[in-house]
Amino acid sequence: MTTSGDSGIPDGTATIRTGKRALVRRPVDILAEGQITHIDRVPIDLELARSQWEGYVAALQAEGWATLEVAPAPDQPDSVFIEDAVILFGGTAVVASPGAPSRRGETAAAEAAVRDLGLTVHRLESPGTLDGGDVLKVGRTVYVGQSLRTNADGAAQLAAIVKPLGYTVVPVPVTRALHLKTAITALPDGTIIGYPPLVDDPSLFERFLPVPEAEGTAVVILDENTLLMSAAAPQTAALLTGLGYRTVTVDITEFEKLEGCVTCLSVRVR
Repeated sequence: MTTSGDSGIPDGTATIRTGKRALVRRPVDILAEGQITHIDRVPIDLELARSQWEGYVAALQAEGWATLEVAPAPDQPDSVFIEDAVILFGGTAVVASPGAPSRRGETAAAEAAVRDLGLTVHRLESPGTLDGGDVLKVGRTVYVGQSLRTNADGAAQLAAIVKPLGYTVVPVPVTRALHLKTAITALPDGTIIGYPPLVDDPSLFERFLPVPEAEGTAVVILDENTLLMSAAAPQTAALLTGLGYRTVTVDITEFEKLEGCVTCLSVRVR
């Protein structure tokens, strides 16, 4: 694992330093072979993808987030989507059990990275499956998508791990998108945002705000006032700006061709 920046990582239980850091992972040469489920395959421009990844990392760093690179996985085309491999709850890391067999080689280096940070590590085990992209934390509530990649067993294992930490798992059906966070994410005040055609049941959420673009469903909270989001959703950016948020936009078109979004490309250590 290589490190960029010198701020540390906050936590009350693990022996780690203070600051803001995010795990990231470089796209590999075989990126174009990544899994797709709900969209048609189109050509990937690898050099553009690499440039966009660099821009994404630069945007995090510009907002005060030091980035830590997880070791690359040359034979894992989807490994750039580091969010799916590990989920963090303060000083506890949960290593995922990927729903796609072709992605199960992604977790070893992610586990090594969080162990290097001094986190307490739990592993989800087969036949349970769970991708990190199906996990949305809002306060002490953990929404877990029941998707093609995450099953009830995986969700139950996660619930057993996080309950002693004070979290409650709430299952959410996901049939219209790859992952839960393809369909919804949350604003700093806890409002759930989503693109209605991708959301199975908006009534599950106390506060739901529809957004006008599919690419606008995903935001990464950089601080209480700042959101990282796709440049492909200008109407959504305007909507969120109107609510008082500052939006930082990045081009990630090549990753969106693989059903990726801004949340998929990093894991914040908070």
